[in-house]
Amino acid sequence: MTLDQFNASLEEDTPPGNVSMLLQALWFEANGDWNKAHDLAQEVESTEASWIHAYLHRKDGDLGNAAYWYSKAGKPVSKKSLHDEWEEIVSALLP
Repeated sequence: MTLDQFNASLEEDTPPGNVSMLLQALWFEANGDWNKAHDLAQEVESTEASWIHAYLHRKDGDLGNAAYWYSKAGKPVSKKSLHDEWEEIVSALLP
Protein backbone atom coordinates (compact mmCIF):
# COMPACT_ATOMS: atom_id res chain seq x y z
CA MET A 1 0.00 0.00 0.00
CA THR A 2 1.23 3.48 -0.84
CA LEU A 3 0.67 6.72 1.04
CA ASP A 4 -1.79 7.79 -1.66
CA GLN A 5 -3.74 4.55 -1.28
CA PHE A 6 -3.78 4.93 2.50
CA ASN A 7 -5.01 8.51 2.14
CA ALA A 8 -7.73 7.31 -0.27
CA SER A 9 -8.83 4.75 2.32
CA LEU A 10 -9.78 7.62 4.63
CA GLU A 11 -12.97 7.93 2.57
CA GLU A 12 -14.04 4.41 3.58
CA ASP A 13 -16.08 3.52 6.68
CA THR A 14 -13.35 1.36 8.20
CA PRO A 15 -9.57 1.20 7.96
CA PRO A 16 -8.01 -1.19 5.48
CA GLY A 17 -7.97 -4.70 6.89
CA ASN A 18 -4.43 -5.39 5.77
CA VAL A 19 -2.66 -2.69 7.80
CA SER A 20 -1.07 -2.80 11.24
CA MET A 21 -2.78 -1.68 14.41
CA LEU A 22 -0.56 1.42 14.41
CA LEU A 23 -1.66 2.40 10.90
CA GLN A 24 -5.24 1.80 12.01
CA ALA A 25 -4.61 4.23 14.87
CA LEU A 26 -3.49 6.89 12.41
CA TRP A 27 -6.49 6.11 10.17
CA PHE A 28 -8.89 6.66 13.09
CA GLU A 29 -7.12 9.87 14.11
CA ALA A 30 -7.39 11.24 10.58
CA ASN A 31 -11.11 10.41 10.68
CA GLY A 32 -11.63 12.37 13.89
CA ASP A 33 -11.59 9.55 16.43
CA TRP A 34 -8.67 10.62 18.64
CA ASN A 35 -9.75 8.35 21.49
CA LYS A 36 -9.80 5.21 19.33
CA ALA A 37 -6.41 6.17 17.90
CA HIS A 38 -5.02 6.67 21.40
CA ASP A 39 -6.44 3.35 22.61
CA LEU A 40 -4.86 1.49 19.69
CA ALA A 41 -1.49 3.21 20.13
CA GLN A 42 -1.48 2.27 23.82
CA GLU A 43 -1.94 -1.41 22.99
CA VAL A 44 1.45 -1.63 21.30
CA GLU A 45 4.81 -1.22 23.02
CA SER A 46 7.32 -0.05 20.44
CA THR A 47 9.20 3.05 19.43
CA GLU A 48 6.71 3.50 16.57
CA ALA A 49 3.76 3.35 19.00
CA SER A 50 5.51 5.91 21.20
CA TRP A 51 5.94 8.19 18.17
CA ILE A 52 2.22 7.96 17.42
CA HIS A 53 1.44 8.55 21.09
CA ALA A 54 3.65 11.67 20.97
CA TYR A 55 1.94 12.91 17.82
CA LEU A 56 -1.51 12.38 19.35
CA HIS A 57 -0.65 14.33 22.49
CA ARG A 58 0.95 17.08 20.43
CA LYS A 59 -2.25 17.31 18.40
CA ASP A 60 -4.28 17.36 21.62
CA GLY A 61 -2.16 20.27 22.89
CA ASP A 62 -0.60 18.31 25.78
CA LEU A 63 2.96 19.28 24.86
CA GLY A 64 4.58 18.06 28.07
CA ASN A 65 3.14 14.60 27.61
CA ALA A 66 4.05 14.71 23.91
CA ALA A 67 7.67 15.52 24.81
CA TYR A 68 7.79 12.48 27.10
CA TRP A 69 6.54 10.20 24.30
CA TYR A 70 8.91 11.70 21.72
CA SER A 71 11.72 10.86 24.13
CA LYS A 72 10.48 7.27 24.48
CA ALA A 73 10.35 7.08 20.67
CA GLY A 74 13.92 8.35 20.38
CA LYS A 75 12.69 11.31 18.34
CA PRO A 76 13.08 15.07 18.83
CA VAL A 77 9.87 16.98 19.47
CA SER A 78 8.45 17.62 16.02
CA LYS A 79 8.35 21.14 14.64
CA LYS A 80 6.57 20.01 11.46
CA SER A 81 2.94 20.73 10.79
CA LEU A 82 0.65 18.07 12.22
CA HIS A 83 -0.31 17.05 8.69
CA ASP A 84 3.32 16.64 7.63
CA GLU A 85 4.18 14.64 10.73
CA TRP A 86 1.13 12.40 10.23
CA GLU A 87 2.28 11.66 6.68
CA GLU A 88 5.84 11.04 7.87
CA ILE A 89 4.64 8.49 10.42
CA VAL A 90 2.31 6.77 7.95
CA SER A 91 5.09 6.59 5.37
CA ALA A 92 7.48 5.12 7.94
CA LEU A 93 4.95 2.42 8.87
CA LEU A 94 3.87 1.42 5.39
CA PRO A 95 5.60 -1.73 4.13
